[in-house]
Amino acid sequence: MSRIRPHLRGKRRLATAGLAATTATLMAAALSPAAHAEGRPTPATAVANAASALLAHANGLGLTSAEGTSVRDVIVDKDGTQHVRYDRTYRQLPVLGGDFVVHLNPDGAYRDADRSTRSAISLPTILPALSAPKAADLAVNALRAVNLGESLKQVKAKPVLIVDALHGTPRLAWRTDAAGLDSLGNPVARTVLTDARTGAQIDAWDSIETAAGDGSSLYSGTVPLETTQSGSSYQLKDPTRGNTYTGDAANKTDLCFLGICFSRAPATLFTDADNHWGTGATGDRASAAVDAQYGTDETWDYYKNVHGRNGIAGDGKGSYNRVHYGNNYNNAFWDDSCFCMTYGDGDGTTLGPLVALDVAGHEMTHGVTSKTAALTYSGESGGLNEATSDILGTMVEWYANNSSDPGDYLIGEKIVRSGFGKTALRYMDKPSKDGNSADYWSSSVGNLDVHYSSGVANHFAYLLAEGSGAKTINGVSYDSPTYDGQAVTGIGRDKVGKIWYRALTVYMTSSTNYAGARTATLNAAKDLYGAGSAEYDAVASAWSAVNVN
Repeated sequence: MSRIRPHLRGKRRLATAGLAATTATLMAAALSPAAHAEGRPTPATAVANAASALLAHANGLGLTSAEGTSVRDVIVDKDGTQHVRYDRTYRQLPVLGGDFVVHLNPDGAYRDADRSTRSAISLPTILPALSAPKAADLAVNALRAVNLGESLKQVKAKPVLIVDALHGTPRLAWRTDAAGLDSLGNPVARTVLTDARTGAQIDAWDSIETAAGDGSSLYSGTVPLETTQSGSSYQLKDPTRGNTYTGDAANKTDLCFLGICFSRAPATLFTDADNHWGTGATGDRASAAVDAQYGTDETWDYYKNVHGRNGIAGDGKGSYNRVHYGNNYNNAFWDDSCFCMTYGDGDGTTLGPLVALDVAGHEMTHGVTSKTAALTYSGESGGLNEATSDILGTMVEWYANNSSDPGDYLIGEKIVRSGFGKTALRYMDKPSKDGNSADYWSSSVGNLDVHYSSGVANHFAYLLAEGSGAKTINGVSYDSPTYDGQAVTGIGRDKVGKIWYRALTVYMTSSTNYAGARTATLNAAKDLYGAGSAEYDAVASAWSAVNVN
């Protein structure tokens, strides 16, 4: 049986996966026509200004003639300030940790940049001493090593030659994704970074991260659903939110990595005769589908109505959901390769179906992160990746204002069962209550599993929203301590969501660590509320309260 871990997981790709982003796509997605009419620069103008800045400031940005760049994302503020995010290649090889954001004044003049790494790239050769088959073998061995006791089958590996600028002096490396199936037929996967000269392992991390009709859901009561009529029946497809839809995976699984699938579980679209979906019980397969579709709707609406983001990728296109994935699968994940959400049914003893609202918000936020900062899924940046999903997924739950699943600062409280031994997967007010997560930063926090190192940022976000000390919110008791013993006064969760989202989309890069997150959120607070504002000072105080100074 699969090893059960008390955290959500969702498929991710490496930070360099966005190299194929095209300027044309970004132009259509980044700003609405109304924004253009207000006289702000268009995204096309921002990209042109940034291109000029790259030429003028190449030395300062560490760019040489051997390096190429491609636009990943564009943001134009209401005052016309422009932020253009780039990925980088070196002699046509993807650069892990090569991403950067160029910031431009409203008149298009270069202001400054946030760089994932400042190390100059100069390699004597891009010919690896370690062969691709050997790198694949090493990755497969690493996958087997972390799945002790499992009899893995259909194990495959695909190495890709890259430049690693994230782990010290830039070097040639193999980024290998290894994947297989465990004894229950559920997927396991691991990404391994190997020095292409010596064969030494540089880093490794899980590639599967651990989350107008109406419908009777498992967790959120009876909820409204926008559906599509097809003849005399209805499809669980929402034409008002980019044609997002939910399908039945029929308890089958994928074997995919790096966007290549050896097999793919189905997503057979749910249909209904009377447009009243599910019964609220697990015996009706449509009940879990109701939760999944509802979670997608609320996450879409939160990002659009609160942050002005039109869909997960910002392009107005809907994702889709698969429910009933795998066999007693204790997991839910976002997968960039299919632009979809996938939910297991749980084993019924420790976890139930993983279709709760905050799980949906959590996992779909991984999709937002992959399209923006693309925080690398290891070390402190990996903890920030997970915390981003916890923080903004929690904001989705509060935004939904659903009386059957009221907002709280617990992660996954609806899906846990008695056999799990705790009342939630994670606790934002005091993360260490789960027995593993860190309340405060230390020099070793980056060595923790990313679901546990995320505790530092989760604790920060709770303190910034609600403040320290004992209190009851929405019927839930909290008691949040501080590292320095100093009391913290909260500024409200709405402001926290706005600060974190802006920090993620404008200032963070793939290598951002906790010190960098402090700087990014302070910059975001300054942009939104002013350098001398109470909000700016509260951000600084909340970080100090978790020992990030």
